[in-house]
Amino acid sequence: PVSPTVAQTTQLLVEPPWRPAVLWDQVTLTCQGSGTAGATTWYKNGRRWEQEGPDLVVTERGSYTCYRDDTGYLPYMSVLNDRLVLQVLARPLLEGDTVTLRCRG
Repeated sequence: PVSPTVAQTTQLLVEPPWRPAVLWDQVTLTCQGSGTAGATTWYKNGRRWEQEGPDLVVTERGSYTCYRDDTGYLPYMSVLNDRLVLQVLARPLLEGDTVTLRCRG
């Protein structure tokens, strides 16, 4: 089990900060952990990806995640190349929060 403190400090960040991410936004993913950064291993569609380091500039559609010794595996981030996408800001949401959606194509 992951403690609440660790869960808040370990995340897969996306820039620009919209989900789902789309290739035409020039997406960069960052594997951010709670401790001292060790080696980062990236995975695309469940297979090890050749990119190393905490940042990944995405050039192909797919589902990406990373692994670090201090975080383990983080949840997958989908990167789409669809013509029309409904996006939400990539931040934690709580009941009662105002949500900004955008439709892009």
